[in-house]
Amino acid sequence: MYVIPRLSPSDWLALAVFFISWAGYAWFSEQSRWSSKGLTGKSHEFRLEWAYRMLAREVRIVDSNLIGNLMGSVSFYANTTIYIIAGLLAALGALDKLINLSANLHLGGAGSRELIELKLLLLLGSFVYAYFKFTWSLRQFNLYSILVGAAPNGHRGEAEIDRYATRLASLNSLAGDDFNRGIRAYYFGLAALSWLVNPLLMAIFSISVLLILYHRDYRSPAQRVLST
Repeated sequence: MYVIPRLSPSDWLALAVFFISWAGYAWFSEQSRWSSKGLTGKSHEFRLEWAYRMLAREVRIVDSNLIGNLMGSVSFYANTTIYIIAGLLAALGALDKLINLSANLHLGGAGSRELIELKLLLLLGSFVYAYFKFTWSLRQFNLYSILVGAAPNGHRGEAEIDRYATRLASLNSLAGDDFNRGIRAYYFGLAALSWLVNPLLMAIFSISVLLILYHRDYRSPAQRVLST
């Protein structure tokens, strides 16, 4: 890791923009007072409504199918992430070819062997983070399916129904939030990939990803539909 002190100012700038964009948007969309206005906050409202509707139903086949659909999506991304991680590990083992490729493309900015290793490790770290988020989301959806199976019917007391509906919606939101974090890691993983080309390009891509995520969560047609 002796290459870290030798990073250029543009590399440090790119890394700062990358991490500030990622961490800053995560806080903005999940912890700030504006989080309830985005897709994440609106989705939780509908998850709570779903929980009440489910508890009022005697037959919950539709709910089971919906949960299976959610788990299938998360499982797909988890499996895909494993292949990406495997490909990045293979790239680390074939650095000489990667260095020759970057030299032939005349892109510049790739740097020395050690710097390329660091860039690949950042990219690898992004997708390892995504994998852990997807698998934890999948496990929480499994726990959610258990809660659905153990859910009381609508003839119980109102207080018990309220508590159980809140529990269902909260666990559903926890699983959905971790899935969103995994997707976010994919977006910023693409920004990290651009560091192989040029550090300033990574800074530009990081800001672009932040703007795209903001638009989709707070200004997209989907957000307007959920808010009406």
